[in-house]
Amino acid sequence: MNDSGFLALKGLPPLPTRGRVLRPALWGGAVAALALLCYSVVTSGMNGDLRYVLACLRSAKGGGFSASDTFVHRPFFYRWFVAGLDSLTFGSTTTREMIIRIAAVLLCVATGLALRAALARRLPPRDATLTAAVVTLALAFAPKIDFLQPEWAATLLSVLAVAAALGIERPWPAAAVAAVPLGLAVMMKYSTAATALMALLLLFAVDRMRAVRLGLVTGVSSVVLFGISLLAGSRELQWAKDMPKINQGALTRKGLDPSFLLDKSASFLVDRAYLSPVVALLPAALLLLLSRQQDRRRRAELAALAVLIVLVCVAAVAVQGNWFGYHAASLPVGAAALWGLAVAAWYRAHGRPPLFFTAVTAVYAAFVPFAAQAPHAVQGVAAGWAAVLVAFLAATADLVSARGSATVEPARPGRFAAAAVALSAVVGVFCLAAAIWPGSPQLMNAGHVVYGNSDFDARSDQTARESAELDRQIPRGAPVLYLAFGDVAYFVGHPTPCRYPVPTFLQRTKFLPDVNKLPSYKENLRCVTEDPAPYAVLQRSWFQLGNVDKTLAATIEAAYDCPPLTGNSRTPVVCRLR
Repeated sequence: MNDSGFLALKGLPPLPTRGRVLRPALWGGAVAALALLCYSVVTSGMNGDLRYVLACLRSAKGGGFSASDTFVHRPFFYRWFVAGLDSLTFGSTTTREMIIRIAAVLLCVATGLALRAALARRLPPRDATLTAAVVTLALAFAPKIDFLQPEWAATLLSVLAVAAALGIERPWPAAAVAAVPLGLAVMMKYSTAATALMALLLLFAVDRMRAVRLGLVTGVSSVVLFGISLLAGSRELQWAKDMPKINQGALTRKGLDPSFLLDKSASFLVDRAYLSPVVALLPAALLLLLSRQQDRRRRAELAALAVLIVLVCVAAVAVQGNWFGYHAASLPVGAAALWGLAVAAWYRAHGRPPLFFTAVTAVYAAFVPFAAQAPHAVQGVAAGWAAVLVAFLAATADLVSARGSATVEPARPGRFAAAAVALSAVVGVFCLAAAIWPGSPQLMNAGHVVYGNSDFDARSDQTARESAELDRQIPRGAPVLYLAFGDVAYFVGHPTPCRYPVPTFLQRTKFLPDVNKLPSYKENLRCVTEDPAPYAVLQRSWFQLGNVDKTLAATIEAAYDCPPLTGNSRTPVVCRLR
């Protein structure tokens, strides 16, 4: 049988007076979501990686290079995705960031509507609406460190692919249409092939043959799209070969250590749950959802698929070796989908939301914005896994409390049910939006907050002030050679005559001496040796002349006259061509 019935969940009769109960929940959740979306658009800004990409694209464009021919440590299609968003912007830095975020939120809404239309073919309308809504909000409220990263974009495209695969009636046309966004998901960063695989596994849980068809066609579409990128980008193949070689944390350099990978994976998942508390609810949501499946074998298959999806996600993080939180940007979206499906199925069966599970959701949503101030006892890896266990026990308590009620028709919803449903909707919204608050974590390490959103914003403000001072020292519109990281180039805003706006290949000789043998390093070096810009911006805290390749350092010092090191070495300086 091709259709697994995973999303059908048949045999649950509709409850009477359902519209009267759900209407307050719908309005309450919608008002809360809209208010929080407006707040996030105004206050969140962009993460440092996205500013790096924007800085490279903007400064290189001023020097005559298109997104096709600018090195950004991101593949071709992702560069053009960000360039497309940036083309919509105007005004000040704050205004431009708000416009980019609004455009991204609109993409989330469009994708959510497509998903809702597809799910409505297999679920009751309100269940489809709830599930699509939480997926949309999980994307729109993604932590700042995730938002618009390649992994986030790949997740958005994968959701769109699943919507197309399920929403188009004829299987092969559905596969052909869905293979375009899923192939683009692979192209966002190449490692995001794992995100596409996760989407295929999820689709396999719903309809096996549609998943197989989509997998086959996506293999073809990915090859075609990669070929297009090679034809359109003059150095795309060179960069595709060289980029993995400048990652000092990759498994290809460090080797395989099973014990380290196991410990690091456990720690990473806890960090991910602090950033997105819905991740801590994933096993509990899966338990509630599987409780609605009558076939034991089918329950085991779905549980195994869920575990496999998480393993694929963690494996993609481990292969890259940096263990950045955004490398698992797809995990909260999948967890949110499970949360929506579980709550919807539970309500259809019992006429109320799962109360214990909802209560834990509320506690975790309230905890995250204050995680940095939390006592030591409720931080750390052990505390994180304890939170997962508490949520699982809460779901178990809901199952125990509902035991025996599945054989009878659920009671008519009353005032308590209406209030509980409305509260559950608002709690779900706040849980998904937990990452947008000033005190919410942005960087975690072993279950402890390294810094939060407000800390990052304070650093960004300082960088902006320092960059404004640099800009005053450089004639208006003068080209610049950046020996600095992306946030400095972002705020300085001068054009560069170099297709490597941020000298990643030059800087990585600090960690990896063999980088100087790469073709991209030699080409990047020519930005210093052949007709260099009249000014350079040097950020010694990132580009340490004493630690990079000695020949490179001597070349830079011979070309540019830089102010002597005094005071704070983190403050960037302007150098002039000798």
